[in-house]
Amino acid sequence: MSHADALRRIGVELTGVVGSTPERAASKRIAPAYRSYEDLLDDHRVDVVHVATPNHLHYAQVKLALEARKHVVCEKPLAMTSAESAELVELANATGLVHCTNFNVRFYPLLQEARERISSGELGEIWNVHGAYLQDWLATPADWNWRLEPEKGGELRAVGDIGSHWLDLAQFLTGQTIVEVLADLATVIPVRQRPAGEVETYGTAGESKPVDVAMSTEDIAHILLRFAGGARGSCVFSQVSFGRKSALRIEADGSRGAVAWDGELHDRLWLGRRDRGNELLQRHPTLMGTAARPHAHMPGSAEGHTDTFRELYRAVYADVASGGPSSKPEYPTFADGHKANELGDAIARSNQERRWVVLPSTSAADARPATPSGLSGG
Repeated sequence: MSHADALRRIGVELTGVVGSTPERAASKRIAPAYRSYEDLLDDHRVDVVHVATPNHLHYAQVKLALEARKHVVCEKPLAMTSAESAELVELANATGLVHCTNFNVRFYPLLQEARERISSGELGEIWNVHGAYLQDWLATPADWNWRLEPEKGGELRAVGDIGSHWLDLAQFLTGQTIVEVLADLATVIPVRQRPAGEVETYGTAGESKPVDVAMSTEDIAHILLRFAGGARGSCVFSQVSFGRKSALRIEADGSRGAVAWDGELHDRLWLGRRDRGNELLQRHPTLMGTAARPHAHMPGSAEGHTDTFRELYRAVYADVASGGPSSKPEYPTFADGHKANELGDAIARSNQERRWVVLPSTSAADARPATPSGLSGG
């Protein structure tokens, strides 16, 4: 629904949708329903395909769309494995088509502002990046969703579902790539009650008798990070934190200042100072820099989560109108989706082997930043 709403708001014609069945697609009343995915790809009116299906379907559907010469926006994860996502990056680059991984959180206006302030050097050298992404929608044994099934959602859940947004954001804000991880994952609800019927995300089960199912994916993740630029990081992801619906928080500490953003108070950006009072920047175009200003449209009213989709697709469809991706796309591409898959692989391996794991294609110098005098390295 977020995709369809955002597309209509920027004036994009929604030709049709595909669901698990034509009847199910039609029942959503979003747009006319195609009888199959193949029918959608055969429609010459369709220029761009948005893939927002369960995770295990992404790779095949994205590949077919690219082969049909359609531009593609894909929900994360881009694929179930980094081998698959690497293949999609190569294919997308070879076609010259626009390709986007749907990390929409980047497009909160004040996160664009934070990135601009960091890249300008206002905060100095970034030393420390920390935060969390907490939810409660899977906090009881009776909560169920297809993301709990590894064959559909993947081997990582809290990390893959919400942690991937935070990890992408940490790299986007700082301009530094994560090169090494140390992870501790926990499944605190080892057995869940699967209902006989299907349950949609954030939905509730019917009255059918549930079946006990053993869990293998994590409810909670605690992760330490090292960045290519020398920054260190830490983050907590949880889908079992009562009272937290979508609590994404991130803070960056630098040699001349700090910046912090809270997704539950997303129209404010905290600026930390030492030699004068801290500041709380309100989202308003007249108060923001040139990079963030175009993404703030309502000076006196709140803008929220659904608006991030609008701003992401505004950037994507500007390149679609030009016929292909720009040299430096403003939006996250399949390369960013592949990086998320590689991070997931490293996090899973770190947890299993109980050690630091270096990301692929990372040099030893990047993985082990120089330790400041007086401190011992890990």
